[in-house]
Amino acid sequence: MTYIIYAAAAFFEIAGCFAFWAWLRMEKPLWWTAPGLASLAVFAWLLTLVPSEAAGRTFAAYGGIYIIASLLWLWLVEQRVPDRWDIGGALACLFGTALILFAPRG
Repeated sequence: MTYIIYAAAAFFEIAGCFAFWAWLRMEKPLWWTAPGLASLAVFAWLLTLVPSEAAGRTFAAYGGIYIIASLLWLWLVEQRVPDRWDIGGALACLFGTALILFAPRG
């Protein structure tokens, strides 16, 4: 369930940030920022649903999921294929995310 929440959070964060990117870098109208702000609010709310006793650990583990989701966005939305360095870096981050989430705590 944690990864589902993280995946949804990543989608909403990337979509929200992309709305601002589109407004500032792609000359889309200012109203694009309204759904972007709503999307970022949903993202923040979703992270509160992750079962964890520490916000910092939740955010750190989310970082790896965000990187993979960003590369999927690059590929599917922006039509740019991630290269071997993108994929290798994402796998390294995913390993770190799993370590943070599932390491035994004493």
